[in-house]
Amino acid sequence: MNEHILMSYDFDGQGGGQEIIDTDAISQKIKDDKFAWIHLDLNHPDTQHWLEKEISYLDPFIVDSLTAEETRPRITEIGDGALVILRGVNLHEGADPTDMISIRLWIDQHRVISAQKRQLKAVYDIADKLKIGKGPRDAGHFVALLISHLSERMESVLIDLNEQVDQQEEAVMEQADKSLRETVANIRKQVIILRRYISPQRDAISQLKVAELDWLSSQDKRLMQESFNQVTRFVEDLDALRERTQVIKDELVNILSDKLNKNMYTISVIAAIFMPLGFLTGLLGINVGGIPGSSSDSAFWVFSGLLALVVAIQIYIFKKFKWF
Repeated sequence: MNEHILMSYDFDGQGGGQEIIDTDAISQKIKDDKFAWIHLDLNHPDTQHWLEKEISYLDPFIVDSLTAEETRPRITEIGDGALVILRGVNLHEGADPTDMISIRLWIDQHRVISAQKRQLKAVYDIADKLKIGKGPRDAGHFVALLISHLSERMESVLIDLNEQVDQQEEAVMEQADKSLRETVANIRKQVIILRRYISPQRDAISQLKVAELDWLSSQDKRLMQESFNQVTRFVEDLDALRERTQVIKDELVNILSDKLNKNMYTISVIAAIFMPLGFLTGLLGINVGGIPGSSSDSAFWVFSGLLALVVAIQIYIFKKFKWF
């Protein structure tokens, strides 16, 4: 098998499939009337040439869409087939789940041609099911099963985000700190990125489940309806998380502002107390003749007592006017 072909299967219509190894056989299978699946590596330089050569009987728009650099989830019906572009969360070790991975597919009654730039676990789940005889039986079952696997893997990411938001809410209520700002901002960023792709994916699933395609059975559409409901819930959860992170951010800003205002108020009170003391000591400290008490041994203590009296009067006035 050529390196640009990652997987290829000939389906038996009962949930099983035989892997196709020979390149010539692959080329023939995607032209036959029996259902087959070819999975391609878009990073390989031979992929586009192979597509242009082997599916030249299809609209050139399909090849351009399958090999496009950037994609968003969508579905485009062309004749008796459909171009389907979906996204799945990145669950590879050490990866950011919001760095969603694109899977592009051309699907009609007799073939599925899929392509990837990065490995998507949901695609390989289908290959594993084929090996044990529990895979898709036809084109409609294939796309419904793929959408179901993509949706199921999203749930763990949403659960993790909910837990993170819960932790931040508790942290803000217990001990608000400036360091929490960055954490909350990062969570909010993840939520926004996920929604950017999951929302159009919901629309694509909605469009596909009502499409008038002969190879989509009522059972396939029921399975897609379940996935649609699940993804709709994800979008609603993301909207709620976005609002919750905004509330956490506002509460954090308010608490930090209150702390700052309290500190500034304390400093202002202290400054107000020492202002008249500074005036008096500055006035009596000028180096000119006629300073009262300059020749008296007890003048210092009298003046200190006067300052203490001034402070006492100030505190009394501040408390009376409830300034502190």
